[in-house]
Amino acid sequence: MRVYGTGIQPNGRSYIVIYPRDSEESFVSLSEIPFTPDASTTQELEQKIQRLQDGAQAFVSMSVLERIQLLDQALKGVKDVAERWVKLACAAKGLAYGEPESAEEWLGGPMTTMRNLRMLREALLDISLSGRPRVLKGSLSTRPDGRVVARVFPRDIYDRTLYGGFTADVWMQDDVTQSSAVDTMAELYQGGTAEPQLTLVLGAGNVASIGPMDVMHEMFVIGSVCLLKLNPVNAYVGPVLEEAFAAWIESGVMEICYGGADVGEFLCQHSCIDRIHITGSDRTHDAIVWGPAKDQAERKRLGDRYNEKPITSELGNVSPVVIIPGQWSAADLAFQAENLATMIVNNGSFNCNAAKLLVMHAEWPQKAEFLDHLRQVLAKIPSRLAYYPGAHQRYEALVSGRHDIETLGTPQSEDHLPWTLILNVDSDNPQEPIFSTEPFCSVLSETSLSAPDTASFLRAASAFCNDRVWGTLNVCLVVHPKTLKEPDTASAFDDAIAELQYGTVSVNHWPAVGYGLTVTPWGAYPGHSLEDIQSGRGIVHNTCMFARPQKTVIRGPFRVFPKPPWFVTHKRAHKVAEHLTSFEYRPSPLKLPAIIFNALFG
Repeated sequence: MRVYGTGIQPNGRSYIVIYPRDSEESFVSLSEIPFTPDASTTQELEQKIQRLQDGAQAFVSMSVLERIQLLDQALKGVKDVAERWVKLACAAKGLAYGEPESAEEWLGGPMTTMRNLRMLREALLDISLSGRPRVLKGSLSTRPDGRVVARVFPRDIYDRTLYGGFTADVWMQDDVTQSSAVDTMAELYQGGTAEPQLTLVLGAGNVASIGPMDVMHEMFVIGSVCLLKLNPVNAYVGPVLEEAFAAWIESGVMEICYGGADVGEFLCQHSCIDRIHITGSDRTHDAIVWGPAKDQAERKRLGDRYNEKPITSELGNVSPVVIIPGQWSAADLAFQAENLATMIVNNGSFNCNAAKLLVMHAEWPQKAEFLDHLRQVLAKIPSRLAYYPGAHQRYEALVSGRHDIETLGTPQSEDHLPWTLILNVDSDNPQEPIFSTEPFCSVLSETSLSAPDTASFLRAASAFCNDRVWGTLNVCLVVHPKTLKEPDTASAFDDAIAELQYGTVSVNHWPAVGYGLTVTPWGAYPGHSLEDIQSGRGIVHNTCMFARPQKTVIRGPFRVFPKPPWFVTHKRAHKVAEHLTSFEYRPSPLKLPAIIFNALFG
């Protein structure tokens, strides 16, 4: 990557203009420089709220076909701005557009957004025909423990072609039966008169698709018009989103606004806001619900909420990756090292689902060898711009005073952070901050559990993740298929999946797959109180519109060929991602060869 020039925006923020490596064809033009719009004024906010109030009544009266038209308009809108969206994000995060590293901005931006729109469109088409989203034939089953499971992925020949070997199941809460799971789908569309609602969506600053996708869930699953306040960190994408969702804004069902904590506070307290949804930190959530930090403990004790509005949230996680011991080949070790490195590196590790805690069997003979493979992969990956505010301070707080620390690679500038391993963290220390502090920066910690055999390790790891590790958003289990041929291990593995209290449990692959599929609910494991919110309450995406999901279980092959395009080591990931984005806009068998060709040579 080469810096072409620097400058100052009208709002005082600096910017850089970047060429991709070894090419000038994808120059980031002046119109594509990240520019943060000014904070919305009180007058502008009031006008937006009034337009949404006017649109809310019309929205609840819209037919299903009229809502499908909104989705069609947004699909075209996102398609039209996709390239600019990605260029802006790459420039803001110091990534080279047109290089493999830019794939994550295609996949985590317009591609996933369009998939979410498309899955909602399919659901509404099903509702228009039969009253409910389609349930795949033979997909419902009941486990021995009584929990109902619905297979939601793959849904068609395209899913099986593009994501061969991957499956996703939605597990329902304990009191759900097969019949009630179906009967309560898409409750918004089951008759009756919906009340007009206005939801304030507080967008996340790390991944720009989160805000609009949260809006989609509120609109088409909950039935509320939305005011999306973008986080100042990625508010540069706001004008692009305003263009993409112009039809929604013109229809009075969505508005976008800008500003910091003061704007958020004003909107959270506004009498016309009926509901709040936030993707962010538990600290921000508690400030909304319980008020200033100095008063929160007493307010929680008394149950005296600072803000009484209904609130849902997705608030992060100390995301564990549990390695189940087995006999792995050199190719196995290499593949899974790249897999884990991807979970660390993507988006500079500023993800709520980034791998943050590696849990291994203390006596696994290949433990050291696997860590060596991971070191080799991370050492070859250039450091990333630590663009998220407070990253350097969080990093220093985590590594300060520790001895078993390894940094891999050399930061390219003082604005970068190295990939960092914190090794041999004591799993028996209940006060260890590594287990309770989400490291929103480029750090992976490692801890080990002793156990007499693999089945015992699985039981210990499940209990450790549930009881010691903060958050319930997502967990990854990595297990070789030969290991599961041992009956005791297979039984313990099934028990672990059932017992893990996480919203997404992913086998062999990054749980972010569950974020991207969108047919799977995304959010914390249900049951957190407002006083101890951890990873949040409620879900998003859920385009199947299940009323009472408990968790998503994703399973993928131990090794995949071709290499998944989200792997940071994929040499043509940006090509695959761009073609996948086009595919999600309008699926066609004619688009598959380009995707497959580039995937094969990654």
